[in-house]
Amino acid sequence: MNTTRNIYFTSDHHFGHTNIIKFTNRPFETVEEMDEELIKRWNSRINKHDKVYHLGDFGLCKAERMRDILDELNGKIFLIRGNHEGSALANPNRFEWIKDYFELNVNDADAPNGKQKIILLHYAMRVWRSSFRGTWHLYGHSHGSLPDDPNSNSFDVGVDCHDFYPITYEEVKAIMGQKTWAPPFK
Repeated sequence: MNTTRNIYFTSDHHFGHTNIIKFTNRPFETVEEMDEELIKRWNSRINKHDKVYHLGDFGLCKAERMRDILDELNGKIFLIRGNHEGSALANPNRFEWIKDYFELNVNDADAPNGKQKIILLHYAMRVWRSSFRGTWHLYGHSHGSLPDDPNSNSFDVGVDCHDFYPITYEEVKAIMGQKTWAPPFK
């Protein structure tokens, strides 16, 4: 079980991926500049003991370059596979685990029964396990291209949506607190 302190979420860094700069209109001139800034912003928030749930598309680069990037990043990284993970999968020892899907439980006194369940997947879903009970769903992949649904307890945690920073559990909670979701079966 996790507590709310020192938990972060992020997605879609695309380290080493030159074309992502133009595909998503990122404000970088070169892939080197992008990688350097993404590492800097990551480490400005994450310390070595923090847990980072990365929801996929870590990078598109050679395995050796990915190893160098991973060596620079702080935190204990848990990877949810995206569709661009070749170089990350070539460096499995840097991750606490690598999974396709995960149901995270976070101790939170404000959540039902004192536990907030969060469904982690690279891709957005319209419904998910226990969504009708207030379970949250975090995803990436869409680079902010999907309109947010204020009636759904889900949103995109990708770097393109959050000024290229990982976000904290408390930030996720604040965003979810703005939603107008209501249980469908009262």
